[in-house]
Amino acid sequence: MAAREVLRYPHPSLKQRCEAVAPGDRLTQVAADLLDTMRSFPGCVGVAAPQIAELVRVVVVDVSEHRKATTSHGLLVLANPVVVESSGDELGREGCLSIPDLTANVRRATQIRVAALTPDGEDVTIESEGFEARALLHELDHLDGVLFLDRIASRADLFARKRYA
Repeated sequence: MAAREVLRYPHPSLKQRCEAVAPGDRLTQVAADLLDTMRSFPGCVGVAAPQIAELVRVVVVDVSEHRKATTSHGLLVLANPVVVESSGDELGREGCLSIPDLTANVRRATQIRVAALTPDGEDVTIESEGFEARALLHELDHLDGVLFLDRIASRADLFARKRYA
């Protein structure tokens, strides 16, 4: 297990649709590497497998320490996640480790239900809202080769990331 290099746009792996993954050693290894990678970036709330050059459907999300999170399920490690229900609509700012110099206003559902597997192969359903729902939707997009840049309505929604000394 180790923090891995995060691919940056325009790396072709970031635009690939990922394959389902079965419970087992590969899922366990990818999940552990994603977790280590996420934790190596202060303030990071999620990473998807294609961002570390693994073209399988695995994400990790944890918004529990983020100031925008009003609800949280804690650490989520999800394999083969699928949005089974969504509602609401909100414009919000997003950034991405794979596009480190930009943020953008992106419209997302405010409430979602996601079905997935845990690394142990257990079926789970997560009902999420607000910032956690946004983070999950952002990471799930990566599994289909969709970046937040693909979801902006116009260049007016795009911003240079602020750098703090």
